[in-house]
Amino acid sequence: MKQALSLLELNLLVKDTLENQLDPVYWVIAEIAELNQGRQGHAYLDLVEKQGQQIAAKMRANIWAYTFRGIASKFQSITCQPLKSGMRVLAQVSITFHEVYGLSLNIRDIDPDFTLGERARVRQEIIEKLSKEGLLVKNKALKLSKVPQKVAVISSATAAGYGDFVKQLQNNRYGYQVQHHLFQATLQGNEAVNSLIAALQAVYSQHMTKSFDALVLIRGGGAQLDLDCFDDEDLARELAKSPIPVITGIGHERDETIADLVAHTKMKTPTATAEFLISGFLEFEEQLEWHWKQIQRYAEQVLFSEERKLRDLEHRMRQQATFNLQKGREMLHYTLKQIRTLAAQPLQLSRIRLNNLNLNLEKSSLLRIQRGKEHLDTMEKDLQRLNPQRFLEMGYTRTEIKGIPIHQAQVKEGDEIETFGLKQKIRSKVIKLENYGK
Repeated sequence: MKQALSLLELNLLVKDTLENQLDPVYWVIAEIAELNQGRQGHAYLDLVEKQGQQIAAKMRANIWAYTFRGIASKFQSITCQPLKSGMRVLAQVSITFHEVYGLSLNIRDIDPDFTLGERARVRQEIIEKLSKEGLLVKNKALKLSKVPQKVAVISSATAAGYGDFVKQLQNNRYGYQVQHHLFQATLQGNEAVNSLIAALQAVYSQHMTKSFDALVLIRGGGAQLDLDCFDDEDLARELAKSPIPVITGIGHERDETIADLVAHTKMKTPTATAEFLISGFLEFEEQLEWHWKQIQRYAEQVLFSEERKLRDLEHRMRQQATFNLQKGREMLHYTLKQIRTLAAQPLQLSRIRLNNLNLNLEKSSLLRIQRGKEHLDTMEKDLQRLNPQRFLEMGYTRTEIKGIPIHQAQVKEGDEIETFGLKQKIRSKVIKLENYGK
């Protein structure tokens, strides 16, 4: 019969073999699947290695309290983030085997630079993949409204950045009104990506009926690793394929997140995002003011030109009337001369005829003069009646919508119209529209 070992003897043999055959320490790359801290300050971890979504290897690990305080402090000072589940780390470990608790790792150090470098490598791979697929410019190809009045906002209602954004919009010194609708999302942690994608889907669904002008994604800053969710590939794809122009204002000081890269427009902070929206209103108003001044200048030029034409026409008519009178007088003198020449015999008859002719000529001339004056008076009255200024003086007004006479425009409720009187310009809004007539 073969000699048997007790379980304790076997475990001690394994322990002794491991201690004699393995190096004192190893550097191991693994992902922290779970991390818990005990009441005495010790940290207990589950380390895993994944192949795709499957766990290929797993082992328990611990960090004794004194060591954990030093590792945690160093890691947070460099990465601006505490050790937590889901991180991929490079750890210095020693392998231990306990006859009761089995095999485990004792972590002696963690390299924070590896965690930062690993994040940078993955981030660059995602950027290159999105670039090859044309997703870095897809959303930028959309046309952003000059005056985005209906805005979908993805953020957290309790985030300081969201409060800054709303305050900046509502307290703008120009009094512009922007309709903004919040779609609540988690902005950090393991659930952030799924929460943000769900919020995006909700925006797209409502966009079918509400037709948003812009989609704003704001956060308000934070630690570098807190922003990992904005480097997620799935989130970046959703943003890039958005049917609405995306504006980001995540509020970070480091390089752009991938969400910034695929967005239509990237702003530094939520406040800057609100200022950007307001600047669109201001620029549009300035353009309207410039066009209005151009219209006024053109109208003044047309009125001046038409008035000059009226004066020229009146002058030519007076000249023509004077010329006709002069010509009539000359014809009269010529006729009188001819009569005297031909009126040798009988003198009395010629005188009678001459007197009659003279009377007829005078009557005809006076009649023509009277008709000329009446014609001039009629034309002058017509000119005065057609003067646009006269209609304004009579109390009539001129109404336009976006520079188009109201009878030529397609008017709808909510439109802003402008009415011009003799001394006033009235801006009003159509509350109710009733059609009548043909």
